[in-house]
Amino acid sequence: MPETKYITTSIFALMLLIGTALLLPAQSLATQEYVFTGRTMGTTYAIKLVSAKPLSKSLWQEKINLRLKQINACLSMYQKDSELSRFNAAPTGQTLRVSADFYQVLEQCSNLHTLTAGAWDGTVKPLVDLWGFGTKGRRDTPPKPAQIKTALKRIGFNKLKIGDHVLTKTVSGITLDLGSIAKGYGVDEIARLIREGGIENYLVEIGGELAGAGENKHRKAWIVGITNPEKGFLNSGLYKKMRLDNKAIATSGNYRNYFEKNGHTYSHIISPKTGYPVKNAVVSASVISDTCTLADGLATALMVMNTHQALALINSLDNTECLIIRQDGRKRTVLRSSGFKAYEIGF
Repeated sequence: MPETKYITTSIFALMLLIGTALLLPAQSLATQEYVFTGRTMGTTYAIKLVSAKPLSKSLWQEKINLRLKQINACLSMYQKDSELSRFNAAPTGQTLRVSADFYQVLEQCSNLHTLTAGAWDGTVKPLVDLWGFGTKGRRDTPPKPAQIKTALKRIGFNKLKIGDHVLTKTVSGITLDLGSIAKGYGVDEIARLIREGGIENYLVEIGGELAGAGENKHRKAWIVGITNPEKGFLNSGLYKKMRLDNKAIATSGNYRNYFEKNGHTYSHIISPKTGYPVKNAVVSASVISDTCTLADGLATALMVMNTHQALALINSLDNTECLIIRQDGRKRTVLRSSGFKAYEIGF
């Protein structure tokens, strides 16, 4: 399930925290922290580099902005000349040659779709738009069943034909929305850029999705937080602190982007199988993995899946863990994969 681009008001994912220490090792005094912030993908980014060697902040800012601009030119739904927008506007049967970035993302999309048995589906855009969470504006009433049935005919990642750096529509009206992994891919690519620049200590955050390696400026592990999933609060505090070392983490939730009608709540997490917002009581799903692209996509899929199936999936994957929060009325239930607690830090 793709996330919509109302990211500026729905960063349900994570809050950045930096560890502190009263007594610092003498050698850390020579370590400098470089902070870079800005806007991308309809949201904000914050990047921290820690290095004992002097860095050119202006050069790194330029490199970061250039790479993010390249990714937006590939995956943005809001740039009319992006690769994704050009594909969405292309007629059925026309084969488009895609860039290395787009092709790499498509391969990961295909893997996610198969891995989650269709719970993650990058073609769900017609449904997201129909429910008022996409590019065609908001709505405050549910669509009619006939409209949903029509939209479902244009859903299915397996209705795309992916070749060697080429992509073809096989069904009229099928479109892509890769918002549920775009931020994760951006995080991974910036982290790769940093590593290739010889920097081992960094924390990259885009719209709440993160990847961290090495240590912060105090030579402590990077500490990040999972937001407390409280509906109606922009800042509801932290539910859990996590240690992040050579890992990525992403969170998906339904407690900020929704509308209510006649006592019913309709969230932006739409099932690609039923065409309706999911009603499985899951309000938040966080995934830790080796790449943020995978974590981002899986977090969305876990919001759609039955919780028992979701846990079974994550427990079957190497180097991947999850935390799922359910809210049944006033009762909150927290479910963890077998190795998730190893990353937790007690309050």
